[in-house]
Amino acid sequence: LGVLRAASLVVGLDGCIKAVGQADVIRNQFSEATFERIIDCSGKCVLPGLVDAHTHPVWAGDRVHEFAMKLAGASYMEIHQAGGGIHFTVEHTREASEDELFSTLQQRLERMRRAGSTLVECKSGYGLDLETELKMLRVIERARKSMDIGISSTYCGAHAVPKGKTAAEATDDIINNHLPKLKELKLSGEIHVNNIDVFCEKGVFDLESTRRILQAGKDIGLQINFHGDELHPMKSAELGAELGARAISHLEEVSDEGIVAMARAKCAAVLLPTTAYMLRLKQPQARKMLEEGVVVALGSDFNPNAYCFSMPMVMHLACVNMKMSMNEALAAATINAAYALGKSDTHGSLEVGKQGDLLIINSSRWEHLIYQFGGHEALINYVIVKGKVVYENERCETMSSY
Repeated sequence: LGVLRAASLVVGLDGCIKAVGQADVIRNQFSEATFERIIDCSGKCVLPGLVDAHTHPVWAGDRVHEFAMKLAGASYMEIHQAGGGIHFTVEHTREASEDELFSTLQQRLERMRRAGSTLVECKSGYGLDLETELKMLRVIERARKSMDIGISSTYCGAHAVPKGKTAAEATDDIINNHLPKLKELKLSGEIHVNNIDVFCEKGVFDLESTRRILQAGKDIGLQINFHGDELHPMKSAELGAELGARAISHLEEVSDEGIVAMARAKCAAVLLPTTAYMLRLKQPQARKMLEEGVVVALGSDFNPNAYCFSMPMVMHLACVNMKMSMNEALAAATINAAYALGKSDTHGSLEVGKQGDLLIINSSRWEHLIYQFGGHEALINYVIVKGKVVYENERCETMSSY
């Protein structure tokens, strides 16, 4: 993590970074150039745009009523088995129109962007039938085309076993019907899907079903990026390493062997401190993973169960609850999260040739972004995507830098 002082950064009209370095050197280098906009960052910090490596942002039917049940001690699986949880949201998402889903997705992505996220992984998974899953993926595609924010799209049809089906039937349906349709829409350019996801969990999809679905997704060119070892040790990490997964999320119950296998396979661990916090689970073993050489990334896991848009809050929780250093948390929310999405060659750091996605914060020390828990709303001054200012915070202009 390099910190440059008295530095400048130049983004070209193509949206890519042209130069980053000492201000006087850059001033000479670009003395003949004309700029559309110059932002004075004296006393401020410029950081890479944050990358949220795991979200579920397309759904109708919030679960505010279940929050009270959880606080009273009901477990995630108890609520799920009583027809709540994912099932509750699925019913509402199936009924919602595409326009309705698009408009809420747009608002959610805007909130994420105001909290500094410039690249977000977005999952389907509240349809569980082909028609609704495709509706969700079309909504994500619309946002990808129309909004100034990076999106990595994930097909998560195996998020839960739909009512009236067994896990085996759901697995066959996904492999025989969903994925061939997805392949067809991908080839025609109608929907760009990047990743395939499965909730590998006891009482959801077992290891063998997970293997079959992930392999079938890989066969149509999707990156493997799935939920594993969250509530029970399932050997998901070992499976992911073997299949060449790009990333595995959660991992609260990962085995020591699984950690070693992921490090060897260069498979990223996407840790979600909001989930462990909300559900009072044991925290993922971030320290052990870092010591073993695993690429550790972070995600907000934004969904009706963990309603958090803010990567700065996620980084704060990662430092306090998962014992990461601030440098490790920033890397996990930028370059490592980009790696988990297969985009670290273009995103996640301020380097020449990479996309000009950046944040300017109203502080002379970048650590304030993590230190101020929930304080990002008055701290983030500008959010820039591909060199274009997509959010400007007027409040920062009247407040002295802190």
